[in-house]
Amino acid sequence: MMEEYEIIASWIKPNSRVLDLGCGNGELLDYLTRTKQVKGYGLEISGECIDSCISKGVSVIEQNFDKGLDNFSDASFDMVLLASTLQATARPDILVKEMLRIGSQAIVTFPNFSHWSHRLHLLFRGKMPVSDFIPYQWYDTPNIHHCTIKDFNNLCNTEGITIVDRKVEGLGSMVSMSANLWGHQAMYLIRK
Repeated sequence: MMEEYEIIASWIKPNSRVLDLGCGNGELLDYLTRTKQVKGYGLEISGECIDSCISKGVSVIEQNFDKGLDNFSDASFDMVLLASTLQATARPDILVKEMLRIGSQAIVTFPNFSHWSHRLHLLFRGKMPVSDFIPYQWYDTPNIHHCTIKDFNNLCNTEGITIVDRKVEGLGSMVSMSANLWGHQAMYLIRK
């Protein structure tokens, strides 16, 4: 997780205005506030996570971003984050476009469902895989849109979104060759 935070931080300029969608317990925003002095806000729906954010001093708004981001003006933020939440959103395509409406750039991270271990699990066991990056059974998962690296690349291409940078974690390090096969976690910096 720390390596992911360091990569995200490397893409954010100091003192940026940042919105973290699905900020969870506020750990990432807290890290960015300490390391990059960002002016950050989180959106979260879990009362327990909101309490955790408040205890860390992280500014948080109780809001279900799946119902829209109309309360934010165009270009309100320098960066909008969606960390390991894309697969749990109702309409990832619409959400990514909204992120780039309210922010100059966006960072999207997600577990790569096309990782070789998931493929083998399906092939040999015939059932949905459970792993550190996809830790739920098929019947109780919040993940409703499993995504691969190729799927996200295609979404960006279709919507005219520029991929500024991409990092893929796998095999204990960053991978570039055959990332869709070897990568278990993808991190994208995008802009319109």
